[in-house]
Amino acid sequence: MGNIISKNVLENIRLHNDIVGVIGNHIPLKKAGSIFKTLCPFHKEKTPSFTINPQRQIFHCFGCGEGGDIFAFVMKYEGVDFVTAVRILADKAGIQVLLEQTTSKGGEGDKDTLYTLLDKLALFYQEFLMQDSAASVAQAYLQGRHLERKMISTFTVGYAPDRQGLLKEWGHKNGYTVKQLERVGMMGKSESSSSGPFSYERFRNRLMFPIRDELGRVIGFSGRILDKNARVAKYINSPETVLFKKSRVLYGLDQARRAMVDRREAIVCEGQIDVIRCQEAGVKNVVAPQGTALTEDHAHILKRYADSIVLVFDADTAGQKAALRSAEIFLATGLSLKLVSLPQGEDPDSLIQSQGAQTFLDRLSQAQTVVDYQIDVLGSTFDSGDEAGVMRTARSVLEMINRTPIAVQRDQLIQRAVARLGISEQALRHDLKQFSRKRYTFSDRPTEAPRPTDQPPEERALVELLLIHPTLNELIVKFISVDDLTDPICRKIVEQMVVCGHRDYEAVLDVFQGEDSECLRLIACIHAENRGIDLDETSLRQVAQDLVLVIRRKALERQRNKLRSELSQVDRNDKRRIQNECSQLSVLIHNLRQGWEKALPILEFDG
Repeated sequence: MGNIISKNVLENIRLHNDIVGVIGNHIPLKKAGSIFKTLCPFHKEKTPSFTINPQRQIFHCFGCGEGGDIFAFVMKYEGVDFVTAVRILADKAGIQVLLEQTTSKGGEGDKDTLYTLLDKLALFYQEFLMQDSAASVAQAYLQGRHLERKMISTFTVGYAPDRQGLLKEWGHKNGYTVKQLERVGMMGKSESSSSGPFSYERFRNRLMFPIRDELGRVIGFSGRILDKNARVAKYINSPETVLFKKSRVLYGLDQARRAMVDRREAIVCEGQIDVIRCQEAGVKNVVAPQGTALTEDHAHILKRYADSIVLVFDADTAGQKAALRSAEIFLATGLSLKLVSLPQGEDPDSLIQSQGAQTFLDRLSQAQTVVDYQIDVLGSTFDSGDEAGVMRTARSVLEMINRTPIAVQRDQLIQRAVARLGISEQALRHDLKQFSRKRYTFSDRPTEAPRPTDQPPEERALVELLLIHPTLNELIVKFISVDDLTDPICRKIVEQMVVCGHRDYEAVLDVFQGEDSECLRLIACIHAENRGIDLDETSLRQVAQDLVLVIRRKALERQRNKLRSELSQVDRNDKRRIQNECSQLSVLIHNLRQGWEKALPILEFDG
């Protein structure tokens, strides 16, 4: 079974989510007359080509062609599907989304089925941990880590036993196939066997941490080995699947996002146990990346909920390097940023256990600016009293500062660098300006964004006319068939407006939501160009008639060309027939060139 969302719900969500506010929460906007403009978040550019039309509640980028309404923006910006985008916007507006069940088109691959599978499996692993004697090693491990039963339950921590065939048995009992278990990454397929490929269970004898998306749906697992002597990876994660994308997953986000919104701050640490321990200690706005370094996607996701990021990484060299790499990403996204230094050998989990939650909170309150943290880290490498060392440190700091697109943030970081390095503000600003000019090398210079596929001008004009003046539908449907159109995008839009009768602009958008982004882009582009075709009724009808003539003529010309291409492949009798048909088509094409009055009898007869 799949899900659909009623049109009334979509309209209610649109009503309560102004597109200017939705996009403005992510990127700075500048008013330009009746529209808003900004640099496109979907491709690199120096001159703003991204426009938002508040009247139509749509956006469009003239550089890369992206466009659509609020749902299309959230889908693209957050990298989520349509239903998730709807839920995100509904949550912001306090609207409950009720899904209507429809027959699934995906069968075994239907996402809702896969979500349910993983959710049930998480509960199965947790039940096994709590009740089965075979989980005694896992129970002892958790007791040794002093994790409360309440937190184990909250995060649905479980145990996958070292029992061959158990997962297949569970799947069979619950109505799931091996193929579905492979689809969600719980089973893998090996090609190394001499008897041919076989399926195997990916997680065995591991403590299981369900990984959830921001809506709380299980999308994968992270498994910690419990056998200290096993020569395997300490942690393994679900592989990339249709549900699980590591670069977009933050462990604990479903539990933390409300606290992030309330505090406008997100704390990022390194591990799952760290997140659970912080939640247990009352620090609710904590997340961790899942088996990968922090990415731009992670930064964009957090920016939805918070303005400020606090990074809490290990104090060793690897942790410091990871913290500075992550800092570059968060600064480039325009987020405020601070970093926490923990005692050597400590992480949030061990610090809270050994010294209490208040000690950790004190460390958070003493978080450093990225400049202070960077200078402290570099001080262990460069001689701060040496001219060359100061120059190398200053250059590294300027590289970091130059990451942020926010002028106020750059100014504050410059002031901090002046205080720490003992260099004049004028000198630092001069070097920053010089450095910024050289920032774009040949390798990373923004390339020309890909343009959307161009539609035949007459077909695009037809779509524009129908969108802006749907009263012309009757004239169009009488003389033009969707088969006369060559561009698939135009054909789909015209079919919905003319054949299916979706004449209202919002109704047309709803048809393509979550299904066809290209159609949404073209609709948004047409409205963004805002030509309006401001003509009286008679002139509009004349424009429509001219389009009908051009489109019908070109359709006949294609038909004639196709017949002519067949001449060399047929016998004499068929050749004579084809030549006669081509002659008739030539007459029709000629008459269509003579204007509406002479062409009308042909159009009516042909129709």
